[in-house]
Amino acid sequence: MNVVGPKNPKANLETIGIKNTKVQFWNLTPEELTEETIKRNQGVLNNTGALAVDTGEFTGRAPKDKFIVKDANTEHNVDWGGFNNAVTPEVFENLYKKVINYFEGKDIFVRDCYACADDAYRLNVRVVTEYAYANMFAYNMFLRPTASELNSMEPDWLILQAPGLKCDGVADGVRQHNFAILNFTKKIAIIGGTAYTGEIKKGIFSVLNYVLPHEKKVLSMHCSANVGKGGDVALFFGLSGTGKTTLSADPNRPLIGDDEHGWTNTGVFNFEGGCYAKVIDLSAEKEPDIYRAIRHGAILENIGFIEGTRTVDYTNKEKTENTRVSYPIHFIDNALEKSVAGEPKNIFFLTYDAFGVLPPISKLNVGQAMYFFLSGFTSKVAGTEAGVTEPQTTFSTCFGAPFLPLHPTKYASLLGEKLRDSNIRVWLLNTGYTGGVYGVGKRMSLPHTRALITEALNGNLDKVECEIHPVFGMAIPKTCPNVPDEILNPRNTWKNKDEYDAKANELAVAFNKNFEKFAPKAEKEILESAPKVMQTV
Repeated sequence: MNVVGPKNPKANLETIGIKNTKVQFWNLTPEELTEETIKRNQGVLNNTGALAVDTGEFTGRAPKDKFIVKDANTEHNVDWGGFNNAVTPEVFENLYKKVINYFEGKDIFVRDCYACADDAYRLNVRVVTEYAYANMFAYNMFLRPTASELNSMEPDWLILQAPGLKCDGVADGVRQHNFAILNFTKKIAIIGGTAYTGEIKKGIFSVLNYVLPHEKKVLSMHCSANVGKGGDVALFFGLSGTGKTTLSADPNRPLIGDDEHGWTNTGVFNFEGGCYAKVIDLSAEKEPDIYRAIRHGAILENIGFIEGTRTVDYTNKEKTENTRVSYPIHFIDNALEKSVAGEPKNIFFLTYDAFGVLPPISKLNVGQAMYFFLSGFTSKVAGTEAGVTEPQTTFSTCFGAPFLPLHPTKYASLLGEKLRDSNIRVWLLNTGYTGGVYGVGKRMSLPHTRALITEALNGNLDKVECEIHPVFGMAIPKTCPNVPDEILNPRNTWKNKDEYDAKANELAVAFNKNFEKFAPKAEKEILESAPKVMQTV
């Protein structure tokens, strides 16, 4: 066995069962990993120097094939069912042995990194991968130790990723040939049969979503965050397509992080050291920060090129609509050097409401904030998925249901504790439609949305008169600088007011039906914040 690259001299993979490998490449630089990827015909460079790779069969996460080991540690703590599928310790041991045996005789790539920018919560991670570009992804997405730290680093968690290993599915105790399994007792994650790199990132996010709230009383969050010159932090929660990355990118407010954060008693910290952004329909005009970050050191996944060139065709959906890029956070000019800041002053819940019901901005009280947090609402529109012919409601608990091992009310309760007796303002921001449903109304203006955020951050919306939405109960500002007054109340933008009322009732019914599963454990304050269906003539 040959070893290439810097590592802790005491580190030995044989202690975890990985033996007789060909070459172990430890902590290679992005340049070296790019070279290894190209040499192995697993990627090419685009015209800006970014590495472009294909992840094969899987171009996204496989939630039905994500498992948690059910043992004495997790049995009574994990919210089983839904996205939290259980496997026995025996199933894990069998597949763990298959993974370590699969590495035998192969080149493997090892990365020592860590999660959590706040040193008090640092989680050291060792990532062992079959492919060089997956190891480079770990370099981009996790936090990067110093050279001296690498010399003595020992992992708290271990991730083993073997895309070429296809298991025997049901015979091995899982659903099909691919799997991603977390073992909270052994602190090991194993990934097999899929090369989609997002499984690595979201595996550790799921770990932190268990450990931090359950053991540390820290609220873990699927959100982006930035901070003003006066130290005022803003959080942006939102599902895919709501504008979370776009709206948190502000030249006047340094970026704390793009996707995953923790909220302690003293402030907010980023879990990651990079960004993993969608690039479908990307342009320099719409997403200048992401566009500029696609350079040497970035990894593009599953994109297509303009024929005969190495120029990316960002409209190409031939392989997937989930085309992605990963890059270190310092590729964003305005990112904080250390991704830690104070407590939030403003929180934005972003929703893409294709029904045209919700206001462009509205203020939520504590009960409403917890209700909308648990709901995690957005919508799908025609053409985004096969079979979707009209707008459909989509709810993802706490804006991150696939990654929450604990019961959702645990996260909502932590949020409620932080909001009560505080001056934190919570805003619902609709980045979807106004004046009618998708196909009738029009998309919210991005300049208007940015203006609403700016005025909310400046505190100017606290000074204006508001009206209460008759169904959802939130406070709607009657005026806002640089935004037409007539668009602030969504009912005013519909030609047929009766049609608006009917659609608002329809959406309220969908919210209430979705919330039935939380009602038995929800606090009175949350239950009283449910939308009220209007009586119509």
